[in-house]
Amino acid sequence: MESHKRSIAKTVSWRVWATIITAVVTWIMTGKLETALTVGLIDTSVKFFVYFFHERMWNKIDYGRMPPRPAEYEI
Repeated sequence: MESHKRSIAKTVSWRVWATIITAVVTWIMTGKLETALTVGLIDTSVKFFVYFFHERMWNKIDYGRMPPRPAEYEI
């Protein structure tokens, strides 16, 4: 299971890249930098929290996880 700090770090790093991508695509489509920055910030604000809770939900699901190997036992 991941710690909350790790989930937050992953969320922030992903959102930085996703915001840049959204802003650039919006800028290309509209030609307006102010619109691009506004859309990028609103998009990030919403998706930051959605992604964090999505990550936490997946930490509660065992699908696809490998069980931990038992430690070597010596007497």
